[in-house]
Amino acid sequence: MTMTSAADTGHFTRKITYRIPLIGRMAREIVEGDEDTPFYAVAMLVSLWASAFIIFGYAGLIIPALIMVAVMFLTLIRITMG
Repeated sequence: MTMTSAADTGHFTRKITYRIPLIGRMAREIVEGDEDTPFYAVAMLVSLWASAFIIFGYAGLIIPALIMVAVMFLTLIRITMG
């Protein structure tokens, strides 16, 4: 049995994530902000992806999709491990 609980671990990772300069502020705003903020974040990511497609062409469409495949693969591995 360990001394820390799951709540302490979640609080620690949240604290570390909030300290990352750009990502931390966005993550805090999504978690603690208004209820509409996650929708704004999704709209921002979709428009960023569309802008990458307009600027870089086909590579701007494919490379983020390949990165998302890797992220989802790692997510499924983590879910499987428990």
